[in-house]
Amino acid sequence: MVAPARPQFVLFGSSIVQLSYSHTGWGSFLSDIYSRKADILLRGYYGWNSRRALEVLEQVFPKDAATQPSLVIVYFGGNDSMGPHSSGLGPHVPLQEYIANMRKILVHIQSLSENTRIIVLSCPPVNEEKVRGNTSSIFSELVRTNDLCGSYSDACIKLCQELGVKVIDLFNALQSKDDWENACFTDGVHLAAEGSKIVVKEILKVLKEADWKPCLHWKSMHTEFSEDSPYDLVAADGQKTLNPSEWTFHREIQWD
Repeated sequence: MVAPARPQFVLFGSSIVQLSYSHTGWGSFLSDIYSRKADILLRGYYGWNSRRALEVLEQVFPKDAATQPSLVIVYFGGNDSMGPHSSGLGPHVPLQEYIANMRKILVHIQSLSENTRIIVLSCPPVNEEKVRGNTSSIFSELVRTNDLCGSYSDACIKLCQELGVKVIDLFNALQSKDDWENACFTDGVHLAAEGSKIVVKEILKVLKEADWKPCLHWKSMHTEFSEDSPYDLVAADGQKTLNPSEWTFHREIQWD
């Protein structure tokens, strides 16, 4: 553990979380936005469903940890929503079991600390045509449809509303972009940069509007070692230095 200690934001989920630092992903955007403010911790597991998440839940989030996260962003549902395989193998989880699993996951995270906040990402849509075209000979048939994605998204949103947990409707948020089927995905399922930008925008909106104390929006959080220093770059007048601690001009997007 390095010091000084910062608030911890944990990204917990399946491949959309694991790959959130690839393809200019949403995890990398958050790490940049929260640099010197919070530590972004990645707990993403490619191909996982809510059953596997439950198996390791108490290992990832032990109740007796010395420090509990300030924020957990949770995403499971895309793999659960895949069509069932005749063998009984595979990632599919029936809808009612998915709801029960997500309830257990969220209740456990809520119990970690009275200051641990949660944002859930609902199941996003897919580019069905691209998914069908990308089917590999090493896999059995992959059944991913927007009817299934939409039903799991709706169920997730309803559960979060029942539990008082903040939730982002990714199913509809991604479809708000023109040509979303091609713009938002790398392979029809996983997020390209444009899809990740939508995720970040929605996360920051929740963080800005939430009535949480302390506020976890980046503009409200303390910047580490932000005091003025005579060692900073010297201003044009040669009489003072310029503190770069809050500079954001390097960013492609000036996030709100």
